[in-house]
Amino acid sequence: MTFPQKTAAVAGTGFIGPVHVEALRRLGIRVKGILGSSPAKSEVAAKALGLPKGYASYEELLSDPEVEVVHIATPNRQHREMVIGALDAGKHVVCEKPLGTSSAETSELVARAKKHPSLVTAVNYNVRFYPLALQARDLVQRGAIGRVLGVRGAYVQDWLLKETDWNWRLLVDEGGELRAVGDIGTHWMDLILFLTGLQIDSVFADLATLVPVRRRPKVAGSTFQGKEADAIESEPVQIETEDWGSVLFRFSNGARGALCVSQVSAGRKNQITFEISGSEGSIAWDSEHPNDLWLGHRDKPNQQLIRDPALLASDIRSFASYPGGHNEGFPDTFKQLYRAIYAYLAKGDFSRRKIFAGFEDGHQELVLCEAILQSHRAQTWVPVRIM
Repeated sequence: MTFPQKTAAVAGTGFIGPVHVEALRRLGIRVKGILGSSPAKSEVAAKALGLPKGYASYEELLSDPEVEVVHIATPNRQHREMVIGALDAGKHVVCEKPLGTSSAETSELVARAKKHPSLVTAVNYNVRFYPLALQARDLVQRGAIGRVLGVRGAYVQDWLLKETDWNWRLLVDEGGELRAVGDIGTHWMDLILFLTGLQIDSVFADLATLVPVRRRPKVAGSTFQGKEADAIESEPVQIETEDWGSVLFRFSNGARGALCVSQVSAGRKNQITFEISGSEGSIAWDSEHPNDLWLGHRDKPNQQLIRDPALLASDIRSFASYPGGHNEGFPDTFKQLYRAIYAYLAKGDFSRRKIFAGFEDGHQELVLCEAILQSHRAQTWVPVRIM
């Protein structure tokens, strides 16, 4: 597949910004430059990644006439203003999740995006683009497992297990009031809604801050690097965001669901799982084994589908780049997500249905997060109202 000669720039030099850069370059999309939290960080990142430009400011990035698409991979609190700036500058936008820090912000961004119908606006929910996740969606939506009865799953990690583990996401002012749910739980919820086509009617949540006091290093580090340095000078900080969450769901078709999220589960580096039970069968998937899809049956032996383009639905094959037995994983999901976004951009008809997450999806996740937080605080079922 060929793409138009679009030029992108990435804002954010932490863990995920360079992932955007690598995936774009694998597709042959030109990346002009990158922006860090300071001119010096921009220059260091540009040099390390072999990019032509390290931007001194976001204003400089937006004023670059060569840049047509802006990828935003900065802390959550910056997303709203950066998205607005990009749209006002006439740039297409790919924003990391969450789209904003509140549903008021995301509602505003949805409205602003509608005022720019010639611009593509996307949210970086990459988990949709594991080939077998797409295959699971195809199976569910063509009725292969019958009516969806229930969904269960988890997103669990261990990178914030120790009190010395530190990241800006721990702080309400930086990441918002929800952390484990907002950071990784939204990935799971977006995936399940994408796979099933269902809507969540109401939620019941129980959240916990299991490491209430953490040691903040006096010298900042990057995401996932805190566990590598135990003897750094630090200071105690009271933590208000959750390490753990359990959420029950009632779906609009009467189905039920359950999710567990954790960032303190030893040994689980980054595992997302789901099992969808239907009236005629079940399907299950585990990101630690991303090239296997389990198919469950009542009256015949269960099956295991191994990711192989020849065995996938015809409209999904293009999202699996390698033959069966040649495994694809986390970095490939970004490549396939951007393949979908830039192919959509190439066709120029932005009224078409998107397979990638748009701003409306990003808004829906914030509405869900707020309902989950309200439920936890009130310890009751809370209806979900997408405004």
